[in-house]
Amino acid sequence: PAMNSKHQQVKLNDGHFIPGLGFGTYTPEEVPKSKTMEATKMAIDAGFRHIDTAYSYHVEEEVGQVIQSKIADGTVKREDIFLTSKLWCTFHRPELVQPSLERSLKKLQLDYVDLYLIHYPVPIKPGEDDFPTDENGKSMLDTVDFCATWEAMEKCKDAGLAKSIGVSNFNHRQLEMILNKPGLKYKPVCNQVECHLYLNQSKLLDFCQSKDIVLVAYGALGTQRPKRCSPVLLNDPILCAMAKKHNQSSALIALRYLLQRGIVPLAQSYKEKEIRENIQVGDGKQEVKEKGKTNKQTRRRIQNKESDKKLSKV
Repeated sequence: PAMNSKHQQVKLNDGHFIPGLGFGTYTPEEVPKSKTMEATKMAIDAGFRHIDTAYSYHVEEEVGQVIQSKIADGTVKREDIFLTSKLWCTFHRPELVQPSLERSLKKLQLDYVDLYLIHYPVPIKPGEDDFPTDENGKSMLDTVDFCATWEAMEKCKDAGLAKSIGVSNFNHRQLEMILNKPGLKYKPVCNQVECHLYLNQSKLLDFCQSKDIVLVAYGALGTQRPKRCSPVLLNDPILCAMAKKHNQSSALIALRYLLQRGIVPLAQSYKEKEIRENIQVGDGKQEVKEKGKTNKQTRRRIQNKESDKKLSKV
Protein backbone atom coordinates (compact mmCIF):
# COMPACT_ATOMS: atom_id res chain seq x y z
CA PRO A 1 0.00 0.00 0.00
CA ALA A 2 1.11 3.55 -0.66
CA MET A 3 2.31 5.27 2.44
CA ASN A 4 1.60 8.90 3.06
CA SER A 5 4.98 10.51 3.65
CA LYS A 6 3.42 12.80 6.26
CA HIS A 7 2.94 9.80 8.52
CA GLN A 8 5.64 7.36 7.44
CA GLN A 9 8.13 6.88 10.29
CA VAL A 10 11.39 4.97 10.43
CA LYS A 11 12.38 3.33 13.71
CA LEU A 12 15.85 4.22 15.00
CA ASN A 13 18.10 1.80 16.91
CA ASP A 14 17.44 3.66 20.19
CA GLY A 15 13.66 3.21 19.95
CA HIS A 16 12.80 6.72 18.73
CA PHE A 17 11.21 7.32 15.32
CA ILE A 18 12.34 9.63 12.52
CA PRO A 19 9.86 10.88 9.86
CA GLY A 20 10.81 9.24 6.56
CA LEU A 21 11.14 12.51 4.66
CA GLY A 22 12.85 15.66 5.91
CA PHE A 23 13.16 19.29 4.91
CA GLY A 24 16.70 20.70 4.61
CA THR A 25 17.63 24.24 5.62
CA TYR A 26 21.20 24.55 4.31
CA THR A 27 21.48 28.15 3.09
CA PRO A 28 24.24 29.18 0.66
CA GLU A 29 25.83 32.53 1.50
CA GLU A 30 24.15 34.27 -1.42
CA VAL A 31 20.64 33.29 -0.27
CA PRO A 32 19.05 35.64 2.30
CA LYS A 33 18.12 33.94 5.57
CA SER A 34 14.59 35.31 5.19
CA LYS A 35 14.15 32.90 2.26
CA THR A 36 15.00 29.95 4.50
CA MET A 37 12.49 31.23 7.07
CA GLU A 38 9.81 31.52 4.42
CA ALA A 39 10.59 28.08 2.98
CA THR A 40 10.61 26.40 6.42
CA LYS A 41 7.24 27.97 7.20
CA MET A 42 5.84 26.72 3.86
CA ALA A 43 7.29 23.26 4.56
CA ILE A 44 5.56 22.97 7.96
CA ASP A 45 2.31 24.26 6.44
CA ALA A 46 2.62 21.66 3.66
CA GLY A 47 3.01 18.84 6.20
CA PHE A 48 6.77 18.43 6.70
CA ARG A 49 7.50 17.58 10.34
CA HIS A 50 11.18 16.62 10.05
CA ILE A 51 13.38 19.74 9.81
CA ASP A 52 17.14 19.42 9.33
CA THR A 53 19.49 22.26 10.27
CA ALA A 54 23.01 22.78 11.64
CA TYR A 55 25.12 25.25 13.58
CA SER A 56 27.23 25.91 10.46
CA TYR A 57 24.19 26.83 8.32
CA HIS A 58 23.77 29.89 10.57
CA VAL A 59 19.98 29.77 10.32
CA GLU A 60 19.15 28.11 13.68
CA GLU A 61 17.58 31.35 14.96
CA GLU A 62 15.39 31.65 11.86
CA VAL A 63 14.34 27.98 12.02
CA GLY A 64 13.59 28.38 15.74
CA GLN A 65 11.42 31.43 15.10
CA VAL A 66 9.40 29.54 12.48
CA ILE A 67 8.87 26.55 14.80
CA GLN A 68 7.78 28.85 17.65
CA SER A 69 5.34 30.70 15.38
CA LYS A 70 3.86 27.42 14.10
CA ILE A 71 3.44 26.22 17.70
CA ALA A 72 1.88 29.57 18.67
CA ASP A 73 -0.65 29.50 15.81
CA GLY A 74 -1.67 25.92 16.64
CA THR A 75 -0.31 24.29 13.46
CA VAL A 76 1.96 21.94 15.45
CA LYS A 77 2.96 20.99 18.98
CA ARG A 78 6.66 20.69 19.85
CA GLU A 79 6.39 16.88 19.92
CA ASP A 80 5.08 16.87 16.32
CA ILE A 81 8.35 18.34 15.07
CA PHE A 82 11.48 16.26 14.55
CA LEU A 83 14.38 18.71 14.61
CA THR A 84 17.96 17.79 13.72
CA SER A 85 20.99 19.99 14.32
CA LYS A 86 24.71 19.32 14.03
CA LEU A 87 27.91 19.83 15.99
CA TRP A 88 30.41 21.86 13.96
CA CYS A 89 34.05 20.76 13.57
CA THR A 90 35.45 23.54 15.79
CA PHE A 91 33.59 22.08 18.80
CA HIS A 92 34.91 18.50 18.75
CA ARG A 93 36.82 18.81 22.02
CA PRO A 94 34.72 16.89 24.56
CA GLU A 95 34.31 19.89 26.87
CA LEU A 96 32.92 22.00 24.00
CA VAL A 97 30.23 19.56 22.82
CA GLN A 98 27.46 20.18 25.34
CA PRO A 99 27.99 23.98 25.45
CA SER A 100 27.74 24.01 21.65
CA LEU A 101 24.47 22.07 21.73
CA GLU A 102 23.17 24.40 24.45
CA ARG A 103 24.05 27.37 22.26
CA SER A 104 22.14 25.82 19.36
CA LEU A 105 19.15 25.10 21.61
CA LYS A 106 19.11 28.72 22.75
CA LYS A 107 19.07 29.91 19.14
CA LEU A 108 16.36 27.39 18.26
CA GLN A 109 14.35 28.36 21.40
CA LEU A 110 14.03 24.65 22.21
CA ASP A 111 14.71 22.51 25.30
CA TYR A 112 15.97 19.57 23.23
CA VAL A 113 16.73 18.51 19.66
CA ASP A 114 15.35 15.23 18.38
CA LEU A 115 18.65 14.38 16.71
CA TYR A 116 22.16 15.78 17.16
CA LEU A 117 24.91 14.82 14.71
CA ILE A 118 28.68 15.15 14.48
CA HIS A 119 28.65 17.15 11.21
CA TYR A 120 32.03 15.93 9.83
CA PRO A 121 34.69 13.54 11.15
CA VAL A 122 37.24 16.37 10.91
CA PRO A 123 38.21 18.32 14.05
CA ILE A 124 39.13 21.96 13.39
CA LYS A 125 40.92 24.41 15.69
CA PRO A 126 38.37 25.85 18.18
CA GLY A 127 37.30 29.47 17.89
CA GLU A 128 34.54 31.63 16.43
CA ASP A 129 35.69 31.12 12.83
CA ASP A 130 34.06 28.08 11.18
CA PHE A 131 37.03 27.62 8.82
CA PRO A 132 40.15 29.00 10.52
CA THR A 133 43.24 29.14 8.31
CA ASP A 134 46.89 29.92 8.98
CA GLU A 135 48.85 32.68 7.24
CA ASN A 136 49.37 30.36 4.23
CA GLY A 137 45.64 29.79 3.87
CA LYS A 138 45.83 26.19 5.12
CA SER A 139 43.02 24.81 7.29
CA MET A 140 43.95 24.68 10.96
CA LEU A 141 43.03 21.23 12.18
CA ASP A 142 42.75 20.04 15.75
CA THR A 143 43.84 16.70 17.22
CA VAL A 144 40.71 15.25 18.75
CA ASP A 145 39.75 11.62 18.49
CA PHE A 146 36.12 11.62 17.38
CA CYS A 147 35.54 8.69 19.75
CA ALA A 148 36.11 11.18 22.58
CA THR A 149 33.69 13.57 20.87
CA TRP A 150 31.19 10.69 20.67
CA GLU A 151 31.39 10.12 24.44
CA ALA A 152 30.45 13.77 24.94
CA MET A 153 27.53 13.27 22.48
CA GLU A 154 26.37 10.31 24.62
CA LYS A 155 26.34 12.63 27.66
CA CYS A 156 24.09 15.07 25.75
CA LYS A 157 21.63 12.22 25.18
CA ASP A 158 21.78 11.23 28.86
CA ALA A 159 21.17 14.87 29.83
CA GLY A 160 18.01 14.92 27.68
CA LEU A 161 19.34 17.69 25.43
CA ALA A 162 19.23 15.37 22.39
CA LYS A 163 16.74 12.50 22.11
CA SER A 164 18.97 10.70 19.59
CA ILE A 165 22.55 11.08 18.44
CA GLY A 166 24.26 10.24 15.16
CA VAL A 167 26.93 11.22 12.66
CA SER A 168 27.24 12.82 9.24
CA ASN A 169 29.73 12.43 6.38
CA PHE A 170 31.36 9.39 8.05
CA ASN A 171 32.69 6.57 5.93
CA HIS A 172 32.47 2.87 6.72
CA ARG A 173 35.87 2.84 8.49
CA GLN A 174 35.08 5.87 10.66
CA LEU A 175 31.71 4.38 11.65
CA GLU A 176 33.44 1.17 12.66
CA MET A 177 35.80 3.11 14.93
CA ILE A 178 32.79 4.34 16.92
CA LEU A 179 30.98 0.99 16.83
CA ASN A 180 34.09 -0.83 18.11
CA LYS A 181 34.89 1.76 20.75
CA PRO A 182 35.41 0.17 24.21
CA GLY A 183 32.60 1.19 26.54
CA LEU A 184 30.29 2.36 23.73
CA LYS A 185 27.00 3.38 25.35
CA TYR A 186 24.90 4.34 22.30
CA LYS A 187 25.38 3.48 18.63
CA PRO A 188 24.88 6.31 16.16
CA VAL A 189 21.24 6.12 15.01
CA CYS A 190 22.06 7.49 11.57
CA ASN A 191 24.73 8.63 9.16
CA GLN A 192 23.75 11.63 7.06
CA VAL A 193 25.63 11.70 3.76
CA GLU A 194 25.28 13.04 0.25
CA CYS A 195 23.23 10.49 -1.65
CA HIS A 196 21.28 10.56 -4.91
CA LEU A 197 21.06 8.76 -8.25
CA TYR A 198 24.56 9.90 -9.27
CA LEU A 199 26.14 8.98 -5.93
CA ASN A 200 24.12 6.03 -4.75
CA GLN A 201 26.26 5.08 -1.70
CA SER A 202 25.24 1.42 -2.10
CA LYS A 203 28.21 -0.03 -0.17
CA LEU A 204 27.83 2.44 2.69
CA LEU A 205 24.06 1.82 2.72
CA ASP A 206 24.58 -1.95 3.00
CA PHE A 207 27.02 -1.44 5.87
CA CYS A 208 24.71 0.97 7.71
CA GLN A 209 21.71 -1.30 7.30
CA SER A 210 23.71 -4.27 8.61
CA LYS A 211 24.40 -2.24 11.77
CA ASP A 212 20.83 -0.88 12.11
CA ILE A 213 21.99 2.65 11.28
CA VAL A 214 19.66 4.75 9.12
CA LEU A 215 21.13 6.52 6.09
CA VAL A 216 19.83 10.08 5.79
CA ALA A 217 20.44 11.65 2.36
CA TYR A 218 21.34 15.25 1.68
CA GLY A 219 21.64 16.51 -1.87
CA ALA A 220 18.78 14.10 -2.63
CA LEU A 221 17.57 16.34 -5.47
CA GLY A 222 21.02 17.23 -6.71
CA THR A 223 22.19 20.57 -5.43
CA GLN A 224 22.13 24.33 -5.72
CA ARG A 225 25.66 24.45 -7.00
CA PRO A 226 27.32 26.24 -9.94
CA LYS A 227 25.92 24.67 -13.11
CA ARG A 228 29.37 24.23 -14.67
CA CYS A 229 30.47 21.79 -11.93
CA SER A 230 28.45 18.77 -12.85
CA PRO A 231 25.24 17.65 -14.53
CA VAL A 232 21.97 18.79 -13.01
CA LEU A 233 20.34 15.68 -11.57
CA LEU A 234 16.73 16.80 -12.09
CA ASN A 235 17.41 17.42 -15.79
CA ASP A 236 18.66 13.87 -16.30
CA PRO A 237 17.01 12.52 -19.47
CA ILE A 238 16.17 9.13 -17.94
CA LEU A 239 14.67 10.74 -14.86
CA CYS A 240 12.69 13.20 -16.99
CA ALA A 241 11.37 10.38 -19.19
CA MET A 242 10.18 8.45 -16.10
CA ALA A 243 8.61 11.58 -14.67
CA LYS A 244 6.75 12.20 -17.91
CA LYS A 245 5.57 8.60 -18.11
CA HIS A 246 4.14 8.74 -14.57
CA ASN A 247 2.98 12.34 -14.93
CA GLN A 248 5.08 13.47 -11.98
CA SER A 249 8.02 15.76 -11.35
CA SER A 250 11.54 14.38 -11.66
CA ALA A 251 12.05 15.48 -8.01
CA LEU A 252 9.35 13.04 -6.86
CA ILE A 253 10.95 10.20 -8.82
CA ALA A 254 14.40 11.05 -7.37
CA LEU A 255 12.99 11.06 -3.81
CA ARG A 256 11.07 7.82 -4.34
CA TYR A 257 14.27 6.13 -5.57
CA LEU A 258 15.82 6.85 -2.15
CA LEU A 259 12.73 6.03 -0.05
CA GLN A 260 12.41 2.62 -1.69
CA ARG A 261 15.95 1.77 -0.60
CA GLY A 262 15.12 2.54 3.04
CA ILE A 263 16.90 5.91 2.95
CA VAL A 264 15.48 9.03 4.64
CA PRO A 265 15.87 11.84 2.08
CA LEU A 266 16.03 15.55 2.83
CA ALA A 267 14.19 17.58 0.22
CA GLN A 268 15.09 21.23 -0.11
CA SER A 269 13.30 23.91 -2.09
CA TYR A 270 12.41 27.58 -1.76
CA LYS A 271 9.28 27.26 -3.96
CA GLU A 272 5.91 26.56 -2.42
CA LYS A 273 4.66 24.49 -5.36
CA GLU A 274 7.72 22.19 -5.17
CA ILE A 275 7.55 21.90 -1.39
CA ARG A 276 3.86 20.89 -1.57
CA GLU A 277 4.64 18.43 -4.35
CA ASN A 278 7.62 16.81 -2.58
CA ILE A 279 5.60 15.94 0.54
CA GLN A 280 3.37 13.77 -1.70
CA VAL A 281 6.24 11.36 -2.43
CA GLY A 282 4.68 8.56 -0.38
CA ASP A 283 1.52 8.54 -2.48
CA GLY A 284 2.93 6.88 -5.61
CA LYS A 285 2.90 3.17 -6.30
CA GLN A 286 5.40 2.77 -9.11
CA GLU A 287 8.81 1.28 -8.48
CA VAL A 288 11.77 3.33 -9.58
CA LYS A 289 14.13 0.85 -11.16
CA GLU A 290 17.78 1.80 -11.22
CA LYS A 291 18.62 2.34 -14.83
CA GLY A 292 22.10 1.13 -15.56
CA LYS A 293 22.65 4.19 -17.69
CA THR A 294 21.98 6.59 -14.85
CA ASN A 295 24.02 4.81 -12.27
CA LYS A 296 26.97 3.62 -14.27
CA GLN A 297 27.77 6.74 -16.20
CA THR A 298 30.56 8.16 -14.21
CA ARG A 299 29.46 11.57 -13.10
CA ARG A 300 31.51 14.03 -11.25
CA ARG A 301 30.53 13.96 -7.61
CA ILE A 302 27.90 16.59 -7.12
CA GLN A 303 29.17 19.12 -4.59
CA ASN A 304 26.47 20.02 -2.14
CA LYS A 305 28.02 22.59 0.08
CA GLU A 306 30.76 25.14 0.12
CA SER A 307 31.90 23.49 3.33
CA ASP A 308 32.37 20.24 1.40
CA LYS A 309 34.75 22.03 -0.91
CA LYS A 310 36.66 23.58 1.96
CA LEU A 311 36.87 20.30 3.85
CA SER A 312 37.95 18.39 0.77
CA LYS A 313 41.16 20.45 0.82
CA VAL A 314 41.82 19.41 4.40
